Amino acid sequence: MSDDYKYLADPSEPGKQPKRRNVKHHVAIGAGVIAALATLLSITPDDASATRDLKTQAPVTRAYDPSSAVTNALPLPTGEQTAPVAAAPAAETQEGNWHEVEVKRGDNLAVIFSRLGIPPKELQQVLQLGDSVKHLKNLYPGEMVRVRINDQHELLELSHDTDPTHSLRVRRAGDSYQAQEIHRQVELRQAYAAGTIEDSLFQSAQRAGLSDNLTMELATIFGWDIDFALDIRQGDHFAVVYEDKYLNGNKIGTGDIVAAEFTNRGTTYRAIRYTDASGHTDYYSPDGHSLRRAFLRTPVKFTRISSRFSLHRMHPILNRIRAHKGVDYAAPTGTPIRAAGDGKIIFRGRKGGYGRVIIIRHGSHYSTLYGHMSAFNRKVHLGSHVRQGQVIGYVGMSGLATGPHLHYEFRVNGVHRNPLTVKLPQAKPIEARYRSDFLHHAAPLVAQLELVKRTLLARK
Repeated sequence: MSDDYKYLADPSEPGKQPKRRNVKHHVAIGAGVIAALATLLSITPDDASATRDLKTQAPVTRAYDPSSAVTNALPLPTGEQTAPVAAAPAAETQEGNWHEVEVKRGDNLAVIFSRLGIPPKELQQVLQLGDSVKHLKNLYPGEMVRVRINDQHELLELSHDTDPTHSLRVRRAGDSYQAQEIHRQVELRQAYAAGTIEDSLFQSAQRAGLSDNLTMELATIFGWDIDFALDIRQGDHFAVVYEDKYLNGNKIGTGDIVAAEFTNRGTTYRAIRYTDASGHTDYYSPDGHSLRRAFLRTPVKFTRISSRFSLHRMHPILNRIRAHKGVDYAAPTGTPIRAAGDGKIIFRGRKGGYGRVIIIRHGSHYSTLYGHMSAFNRKVHLGSHVRQGQVIGYVGMSGLATGPHLHYEFRVNGVHRNPLTVKLPQAKPIEARYRSDFLHHAAPLVAQLELVKRTLLARK
């Protein structure tokens, strides 16, 4: 009998025929277990080697295991929506090595591919995939591009996060490539803030927990009723219901204001955000009237009013009494000037003491004038139709001006009116067919505003 077999008697059962065990068989099993453990230990990532030195100016690349790094780089949370794409064979996804590149100043995809030795032909194939890869043509410093290449330096796969909720994957499919856009579902959670004006709107809103963007949105919503540069008083107060954006349980930013209230000099204004069945979104009062006006009260962000509407003003340059049929808003040169309302440009050029000027006609009754511009927006011309809030030019001091400012005039049927006091025409209320749905939508939000105001303001 071969020495490969040993007879091992079972002491618990005397006299029973001992069992034969193959020693080579056991040795092979043991060696396999040891090899498997060694393999597992060898692929455990080294935390120290995975750390990137963000201070170095040299391009950062590193190879990593696709079975773990790709999953971490592109998480697929519940609800993620992806464009249909054929699944790559298991063998293909394991081929080659992954490299992660941090985009540096002056980098573009051609530079990155060249650095990794990827042929220019493959770069051209990728960039010809159309709009889905357009972001790859404008990479910014700090962004990350992940690529998988084989030993022949052929591109097998590329992934790039275009923003926190969108990613792009490019995969080889035979002799060409396919692009896949990945959309991660953002979770919206309601948040609340309330505050009392003690100094400026921005400082008071900041103390209440509002970001600068939300504060600007709040001022825009009520900007037709409240002049936030002149009308704000100590003791005014506000309450806001807004959205926070979450991805995979982590907050990634803020969304829109859902409902808001602002009390100015004892008068309370409320706004409810509503999107109708046609997809149109706007803010309305709780009874369905639009908060939007046909005209902006102020078409420029300004530091102060340097001269008001007056029929008996001493002209600072001509040194004689001359009617000032508009309002001057002092602002730094280059400050964008917005169209006060929808309309058509009927004059664009130089006009005496106005310097560079634009005149917009709004329907058959209204017109507005914008003077002393430093430059026009090159996208608007004589005869152009513009939308409310569209940038038409930039603050300057062309013409008769002692400093950079916007001279703004408002005319009704050709007659000058004071832009600060004229009653602005209101936009259309919510359509009758959506009114019932809107009221049903608005009621709980009004209740939330009341609750926020009672609870948060009472603590202050």
